Amino acid sequence: MSESNSQSNSQKNPKLIVVIAFDRGDDGELFPAFGPADQQSEDRAIRTAKALAAKHAGVIAWSRDADPSLGEYGPPRTLFVSGDVPDME
Repeated sequence: MSESNSQSNSQKNPKLIVVIAFDRGDDGELFPAFGPADQQSEDRAIRTAKALAAKHAGVIAWSRDADPSLGEYGPPRTLFVSGDVPDME
């Protein structure tokens, strides 16, 4: 029984990994132009964000530990940021 417990404890917590790109409207305000789009890995999120950075006013990729079944989310961790992005709360 303790073996199955150690297996479940050793599994990585799922992560929420997201990329969002922003453009500026006529009023100068930032608005989401791409995303938020879920990504399969942090590496992929960084690659996607870098590709979007040349085409948008700003882009951010971030991740956080997540357990949606419990509604628990860890603090966001910025993976990549370029240009102008709104304050993330």
